[in-house]
Amino acid sequence: MAQAADYVDTGNPAVGIDCPRCGLLTARFGWFCRNCGFRLWPNAKAAARAYRTWLLTDPARSRVHQWDDLPPIDEGAQILVVDFEERAHELGIHIFPPSRWPFLVCVGLLFLGFAAIPINPIVRILLAVIGIVFFLFAIAGWMQEDVKIFPADDPGDGGPGGHGPAH
Repeated sequence: MAQAADYVDTGNPAVGIDCPRCGLLTARFGWFCRNCGFRLWPNAKAAARAYRTWLLTDPARSRVHQWDDLPPIDEGAQILVVDFEERAHELGIHIFPPSRWPFLVCVGLLFLGFAAIPINPIVRILLAVIGIVFFLFAIAGWMQEDVKIFPADDPGDGGPGGHGPAH
């Protein structure tokens, strides 16, 4: 015969609770607070019994796991989709598109790092030259890309440097 939990508020549908010590949201039936380590239950068996008692009370809770902070999203629920690029544009924030130039800057720095290894001096000089060429080429390409993507704004729009209204 299974041992029942001492007391579980089965009418409370909350999956997460505020930790008594740190006040942050944590799993209701986890043994410890995952934020500060505060012991929420006397032992793991008590937490598991409380979770099973709470789970069996309502069939709608069948998809909730013991370590969940929030209930899972139903398939029928409307999911909010935010277009962050459009929102940033509304706020006047420039979001840079993906670029290959930061990777090439790192390749140049990699060759410069290899040039610092104490090996044959001719190889070191060759690695340093390759690193400098890659690095400078990548920085120049990155600057050109920035100028092409964000042409100079009209300086008469009131903002410092032409980037929108002053705050």
